[in-house]
Amino acid sequence: MTKHMPLILLLALAAPLPIAAIAQATTDEEATEDGPTLMERGARIFMRGLMSEMEPALRDLHESFEEVEPAIRSFVQEMGPAVVELLETVKDFRGYYPPEILPNGDIIMRKKLPGEMETPGETEVGPDGEVEL
Repeated sequence: MTKHMPLILLLALAAPLPIAAIAQATTDEEATEDGPTLMERGARIFMRGLMSEMEPALRDLHESFEEVEPAIRSFVQEMGPAVVELLETVKDFRGYYPPEILPNGDIIMRKKLPGEMETPGETEVGPDGEVEL
């Protein structure tokens, strides 16, 4: 699973468009009086080809999401208020170490000491463009 898969899942959740509707939109567009230009016809052919290539993957993604949707909804309902409270309490997460999961299942966030805090210019950019804190 790539690091962008959660983002793809959220986007699929936020705006579930039927694939057929997108493909239909590319074929139903009205042409100008003289007909579509060569560029417009090429773009339509490209979009139809892209949609036919993407349709199986998007269908599988949609089916996978339908399987996990109840668990996600339950998590949001149960943990949503606690996450909002945490975000209101912790104004800047740079002042904390990453959360740790203890053997008993507790999750703790340790606050950094003033000497361990990063100054605004201390963030490093990795070779692939990722920001390292």
